[in-house]
Order: sequence, then structure tokens, then C-alpha cells
Amino acid sequence: MQTHEINNRFTEHFRGRGHTVVPSASLILDDPTLLFVNAGMVQFKPYFLGDAPAPYPRATSIQKCVRTGDIDEVGKTTRHNTFFQMAGNFSFGDYFKEGAIRNAWELITGSQSDGGYGFDPARLWVTVFEKDAEAARLWQQVTGIPAERIQARDGKDNYWDMGVPGPGGPCSEIYYDRGPEYGREGGPIVDEDRYIEIWNLVFMQDVRGELSPKLGHPPVGELPMKNIDTGMGVERVACLLQGVENVYETDLVRPVIAKAEELSGRRYGADPEDDVRFRVIADHARSGVMLVGDGVTPGNEARGYVLRRLLRRIIRSTRLLGVQDPVLGEFSAVVRDAMAPSYPELVSEYDRIEAVVVNEENAFLSTLTAGSKIFDVAVSEIKAGGGSRLAGDKAFQLHDTYGFPIDLTLEMAAEQGLSVDEQGFRDLMAEQRRRAKEDAKARKSGHGDLSTYRTLLDEHGSTEFLGYTDLQAQSRVLGLLVGGQPVPSAGEGTEVEMVLDRTPFYAEGGGQIADTGTLVGPGVEVQVQDVQRAVPGLFVHRAKVVAGELGVDTRLDASVDVTRRRAIERSHSATHLVHAAVRSAYGKRAAQAGSLNSPGRMRFDFTAPAAVSAEVLGGVEEEVNDYLQSDVEVNAYTTTMDRAMELGAVALFGEKYGDQVRVVDMGDYSRELCGGTHVGRIGQLGLVKLVADSSVGSGVHRVEALVGMDAMRHTSKESLLVSQLAEQFKVPAEQLPDRISGVVSRLRSAEKELQQLRVQQVLQSAGDLAGKGVDVRGVTLVAEQVPDGVDGGSLRALAAEVRNRVGSRPAVIALFSADEGKVGFVVGTNDAARDQGLAAGGLVPSFAAEVGGRGGGKPDMAQGGGSQPEGIPAAITGLRAGLDRAVSGG
Repeated sequence: MQTHEINNRFTEHFRGRGHTVVPSASLILDDPTLLFVNAGMVQFKPYFLGDAPAPYPRATSIQKCVRTGDIDEVGKTTRHNTFFQMAGNFSFGDYFKEGAIRNAWELITGSQSDGGYGFDPARLWVTVFEKDAEAARLWQQVTGIPAERIQARDGKDNYWDMGVPGPGGPCSEIYYDRGPEYGREGGPIVDEDRYIEIWNLVFMQDVRGELSPKLGHPPVGELPMKNIDTGMGVERVACLLQGVENVYETDLVRPVIAKAEELSGRRYGADPEDDVRFRVIADHARSGVMLVGDGVTPGNEARGYVLRRLLRRIIRSTRLLGVQDPVLGEFSAVVRDAMAPSYPELVSEYDRIEAVVVNEENAFLSTLTAGSKIFDVAVSEIKAGGGSRLAGDKAFQLHDTYGFPIDLTLEMAAEQGLSVDEQGFRDLMAEQRRRAKEDAKARKSGHGDLSTYRTLLDEHGSTEFLGYTDLQAQSRVLGLLVGGQPVPSAGEGTEVEMVLDRTPFYAEGGGQIADTGTLVGPGVEVQVQDVQRAVPGLFVHRAKVVAGELGVDTRLDASVDVTRRRAIERSHSATHLVHAAVRSAYGKRAAQAGSLNSPGRMRFDFTAPAAVSAEVLGGVEEEVNDYLQSDVEVNAYTTTMDRAMELGAVALFGEKYGDQVRVVDMGDYSRELCGGTHVGRIGQLGLVKLVADSSVGSGVHRVEALVGMDAMRHTSKESLLVSQLAEQFKVPAEQLPDRISGVVSRLRSAEKELQQLRVQQVLQSAGDLAGKGVDVRGVTLVAEQVPDGVDGGSLRALAAEVRNRVGSRPAVIALFSADEGKVGFVVGTNDAARDQGLAAGGLVPSFAAEVGGRGGGKPDMAQGGGSQPEGIPAAITGLRAGLDRAVSGG
């Protein structure tokens, strides 16, 4: 049975039992506790936590998931995967244990001709929480499974919670017995290789306190509404139904391995080391494509860094298989074709996905070059100093800064006859992971901090937002917090957080910053400084009491800063138009990757297939301003998600949308899903002026623009500047580029001539410097400070000339030059010195610390710099002592 059929049968089974079919959420959700969605229940967390009412009593979904805690282990065994699909069914206060057990059993054991999976009931085992006798009884009663195939386990295995105070409950797991050839008799408590888990049913019934029932501590209460959360591992079921040993041999993963076999000419299963590389490629290609499809772009932090690691491990693995050509585009196409039946957006967005991964591959090849240079310098220093081992911190630097996998560093070191301090490297990696875990743990505590807001939401309902039509309103204070704690009142000068029953203030979201303004009541005035959605549906106003005393239930007149709001609206509307113009230039590949709309200024990030030219950006600006002349009306309306897609509305990657969505139309030119505020007609923007563009990550470009009067003022300043330059150069404005280019060219020529004169002047002193050599145990040492301001290239040339003039006896030349608080130095040796074992790079450590610097190079010439030019005399003394030790062997 193909994987897509497994998914379809799951969906139809639960649709037929009254469940609402909910599409998979994006892998990136607005959840501070998660880097990526890693379980089927994540998109339903607000309903389980009570932050929002569930819009349906029953739901089912096939959720795409990514877990990246053990990336380094992927490929080493067949059990580790970063991407997987979790099929789940959920009940929000509807059916409970009996219904969950019945639904799962009927699908698993139902005949394939009737839409089931057709598993033999005699090969199924079940585990229950040791204190959940009810579940054990229901399994027997509902399914007829004998008691000997129901095993009790402790909380570590069969109790679920979120790791923080909140909902939790016992769980039951369904296992399939693969047979005696896979391990020992005795059920899952004896051997989880033979007995493989395929479905986990969580019975969410408890309230967990500070201490978890997973560790034997009792719950602090019962949930008023009991819920069901289940998860079936799609890939595990596919292995069993397709009769293969592991996920890498299933229908959605094996094609990637087949492509790697085709490109490399090697065969999966022929060599254990190659098999690791094949599995890395297959797993990471799926994860990479799915992440890029959901809007993640490679970067150096958080999600972007994980994606970058995945893609670079693919590149490295293919090179270890002997493939030197670019590969990410080919693997991406295979993933697209395999996964498209379940995720059709991979087809419609493929051009963008391919552009992102290909750009990252090209960037890594450049990085590989830069990192290799750092590696080569380190190798030279080690060998010059007589060492044979690359330090752990250097291996970590190559990994952390240049993206070198440790196996790449190990291989390159072995080629140079060096070992690597792997333990030192792993200690630094462990420290990095420890800090990351502490950070994640800190983020998790956010669930506890929101309890007051949830209480206010439960008591009063969602905040009524009036700001689409009204910028003034009468509001009542429902709750006050100071320092995160509820208070009945707050006096003058107090920083507070306020919850109102209704508000005209826009809460930050969708790239639009929050409104500011005032709240005025009898004897009290409050300045609103920020507005955030603490929990879905609840607007929290961060403010300062500037006069009087503010109390709960106070009625206030709310007034948004109108001038500021209108400027923000112009910026947000301009962002939509710039987005449309960029898509006009680059097609669907140019997807929005972020935005910021502030008064009079907008910032827009988008995925770019290649370098973005000034000509294209000029065309974008012209197209937007040309469209402004039409002054079309801006319309906002609510409709269904399906209808919005039919109308061609653009949805943003990573955003979570409900069944009802808000669409903002600017004629037929721009149509986007958006919850922000906008102008009434596009002519109100006046002018949009692009003022900056840059690259902010692999395949991501940023443009910034001024809007309205800010754009007009900027244009006026530029016009004045051009007029002044034209007057200064005595040419018409249109001739300025050629005139300035000519002046710059002449200046560069003059600077080049001056540099040549400086070099000649410096080289003339070579003879004098050669005559200043002193004898150190039979070696001539020329160690001198030359005039300030001699650049590195001239210093090298001078050292080489001095070396040519000292004669045939062993000689070491060291020259230092200070320049504006810094110092540069060069050390050179002649053939005779090197014959005695004297290497330029090996002498640098004897003095570099005196000038607060470091350096390195080859045996004949080494170079470096420092920040303490006052230490040059001491450095010369240190070099002489170091040379003495090197010659004498002391």
C-alpha cells in the first residue's frame, strides 16, 4: 500500500466518523516553544490549553513534522529521521477513551477492501499507563485483545504532558509484532525492535502541576473537559504495509536514494559507509524541500541554521560518494515528484524552492573555499610548530562559522597527516547544545506566564477590535497587570498592561507595528505605547499612567494617534504593491519572507532566485508609482479560504489561517490575505521611493522604501544634492555620472602611482636594513621597525629584498610597521635557514603576544598583525630569544 493511500484511508476513516478534516499546518508556527512543528497536536494547542474555543468537536489531520535534535545521528542507523508525517485524530470534549480505542482499532484491523489497513489482530499488542486500569479494561472490552497482550508501563513511557504545568494524561500505544526473526518474545516491554509502535493515544484528563506525573507525582486536578490526542506514525505503517525493513526503503524515500545511486554510480547496500551517506541524502532532501516550501530560508540562526546544516550535509555526503557536480536541484525534483500527491503546493512553489536550494549550494561552495583557506593556515601553523593535531576549538570554528561537518574536517586533516581533537570539538558542541536546551527550557516557561491572560479571556471573551473603521472609542478596563501580576489599580508613573473590552488600537502583527495613543477617563490619563496579542483573541495594551489613578472597570475614551496610524497604513499598502511588482518581475519564486511597516517607511524581504539588479528594482519602483496614478479603491472583505484561493489571493508562508480569512484587494494588481490596516485608495500613498536594498541571507533579498511625505522629502534632498554636485563639477546633472566616474578613475590612478613610489622608496632601504643584521648562534637576524604606514604587501616585498641581500649564510628577517594603533609584521627565512629547520611560521609565536597579535604562514614567509605597536621593541627581543632557543635546541 502506497503512503499516499495510507494517508487517504486515515482521512476518510475519520471523516466518515464525524471528524473535520484539517489540513497540515505549516512547519513553522508562531509558537515561542518550538523551532518547527514536531507533532500532530501542535496546531491544536490553543484548544487543548483553553486559549481559544475549538471550532469543531472532532478533527483529523495528516501533519508534516520535523525533529532536529539528533541531526548528527541521521544516516548512522535506519531509525533516525528528521522529517516524518503524523496522522492524528482529536476530540475536544466529545468522545473519550472508548471512542479513541474503537476508532483506532477499526482502522488498523479493518479489511483493506473495506478501507482499513488489514493488520492481523493476533499480531497487535497494547501498552497502558500503570495506573490506568480503565484503559486496560476498555481495550479488552472494545477490541477483544487478550489481557496477556496488554502491558502496563510507568509514566516515563505512558504518560504525556507538555513539560510545563497544564493539561496531561495517560496514554496507550499500539504495537505490531514483526515476528521472532526480529527479536525476543515478550511484548514491547521486552523488545521494541521486534514490537514496533505504530499509534499513540493520549487521554488528556489531568491538570499537571509543577511536578510531572511522568515522574510519579500526582496530578493537581482533573480537566473540566476531557480531550483526545492521537498520533499514528505514517512512515512506520508504510514500512509494515509495504513489507520493507525501514523508512529508507519506502515509496517516498527510496526514489531519492535511487537518484543518488544514479549520480554516483554506487549502490545502496553495497558498502556500510556509503549507506550512511545515502540515508543522509534521502532524509535531509525531504526535510530541506519541505522546510523551504513552508518559507524557511538558509541562514546562521534558528530555523535558517538548521536548514543550512541539512542542505550542507547533503552536499558533503554526495561528495563523499564521489559526485562533484551540483546536486540539490536534482534531489529537490525527486522529492517534489514523490511528495506532491499529498502536498500539491510543492509543484506550484517548486521554482522558488529550487532557486533557494541551488543558491545555498552555490554559496556553500564559496564557503567551502573560504573555510579551506582557514584550514590551510591552521595546518601550516601546526606543522611549523612541529605539531600533528588540529585543536578542538579550530574544528569547532570550522563547523560553527564555515559550516564544515566534522567528518569533512577529519578527512581533510587525515589527508594532511594530522589527527583532530575530536573530544575537544565534541565538548564545545555539547556546551552549545546545553545552552540551546536552557534557552528552549526558558521559552517553555512562557506557558505558565500566560495564565492571567487566559483567565481574562475565559471570563470576558475576545477583545473587540474596532480599528478597521474607528480610531476613537469608549472602552472599559477588564484587567490590569503590573510586573506581570494582576492589580486592582495603578497610580501615576506606573507602567501597566491593560486589557480592554473593545479597542481601536491595532496589535502588532503581520509586519505592521502596533498603534500608540491615549486613554482618558475621569481624573486619569494613560499613554498607550504598544499593543500585543498575549494569547489569541486578547489585546494587551502596554501603557504608562501619566496622570491620576487607573483602576479595573474604569471607562476610558480611547484615541489612536491618527497621524502615525495613517503613515503606517500607507507603508503597509505600499508593501502589498511592492510585493506585487516583485512577483511581476520574478514570478512566484519571489515570495514574501518578512516585512516591517512603520510610519512613512517599509521594509520588505523576499526570496530572490539570483542577484537582484538595480535595473529590476528601478522597474519595481516605476511600476508601483505608475499604478498609484490609477487611484483604485482598496477593498477588504472576509471570505472562505477556498474562495480566497480561487480569487488568486496570495497567502504568506508560515502564517496560520482559519476557514474564514480577510482579503485585501488593490484592484486586480494586488490581492493578499491580510489582517492589517490600509489606505482607502492607493493614490493616498503619494509616492513610493526605494532607498536601500541588500541581501539578508542565502536567497533572501531586502528592499526598503519611504512612502508619502517621507518619500517626497527624501526626493527633494536628493534633487538638491544633485544640483549642488552639478554646480560644483560645472556640468549638467545628466552628465554627472560620467564626470564623477572620470574623477574617481584619475584618483585611483594617482593612488596607484603613489603606492608604487612608496614601494620603491621602501625597497631602497633594503641595503641599509641588510647591513643591520646581528649574529645569533651562526644565524643572521635582521629584526627592525621600519617607518609607519608601510602596508602588508610592501612589507613582504621589503623582507624578500632584504633576504636576497644578506648573503648565503642562514638568515631570518623580521620587519615591523605601525599604523594608527595597529602593527603589521613579516618574518622570512632563506634556504640556508630552512635547511637548519628554521621556519618563519614557527618563529611567530615567540613574539606575537608582545604586539597583541597573531600570525602564520609558510616556512619561507609568515605574516601577521597586532593591536599594540608599543610592544614592537619587546617583540624584537622575544624573537631574538626564540631564535636562540630554536638554533640551540633549547
